[in-house]
Amino acid sequence: MSRIGKLPIAIPAGVTIDVKDNVITVKGPKGELKQAVNPNIKVEVEDGNITVSRPDDNRESRAQHGLYRALINNMVTGVSTGFKKELEIVGVGYKAESKGQVLQLTLGYSHAIYLKMPPEVQVNAVTERNKNPLITLESCDKQLLGQICAKIRSFRKPEPYKGKGVKFVGEVIRRKSGKTAAAK
Repeated sequence: MSRIGKLPIAIPAGVTIDVKDNVITVKGPKGELKQAVNPNIKVEVEDGNITVSRPDDNRESRAQHGLYRALINNMVTGVSTGFKKELEIVGVGYKAESKGQVLQLTLGYSHAIYLKMPPEVQVNAVTERNKNPLITLESCDKQLLGQICAKIRSFRKPEPYKGKGVKFVGEVIRRKSGKTAAAK
């Protein structure tokens, strides 16, 4: 039995779950999310818990058992508390500004980069004196949030020599010493 798949998911107050035709709809104070589920996987809502079960022990069924349980758990957590990611921009002259749902990035290219956010994602860019600019992204959809963070990071990944670029807050960049250390 899957260790993750067999765990029940507790439904917090204010969250409603609806299962129809292999589509799960989760509604809560932060928003509404939908997820299609493989017909082989059975999802049941009872006693304030969600349980996910599989019909047999095939390799594919075992893999999907844990997957759908994790996806449903992320949906329930997202609509009740939400998810938040912070990105930090390191580099001289690198800037970030948020104007409504548009994020403007200045990352050392000849032009500024404008990224329009989907309505499910709230963006906030803060620039303080003598500190690196911070971009805070919040959403109820964990997959969408991670995809947008990866897109922003891909514009200028942190490089190993000076550490310049867009990185997650708390991310450790492996640094290289460069030419002068190699010559000795």
